[in-house]
Amino acid sequence: MNDMNGSENLNERELLTDLLHTEKELTKNYAGGCTEASCPELRRILIRNMTECSEDQFSVFEEMRRRNMYNPKDAQSQEVQTAKQAMQNLRDETW
Repeated sequence: MNDMNGSENLNERELLTDLLHTEKELTKNYAGGCTEASCPELRRILIRNMTECSEDQFSVFEEMRRRNMYNPKDAQSQEVQTAKQAMQNLRDETW
């Protein structure tokens, strides 16, 4: 069904899912901009915006989880340790 503006009516789950994905993409885009910016002030702005988007994304994620709209599986402790070690190795290799 379309409203007067020609847009489809979306239910809450669809709206929250769209918002979740939009915030994730914005966070990625800001991160990319941060790595390309040579102006210190622009970098600070991009980093601040990236942090805000990341926090907004997590808020939407938590709301969806609270409403049982998004139920990710819990990672096993071994998976968490493996991921931590992989990130530490990557950090060590790049520093």
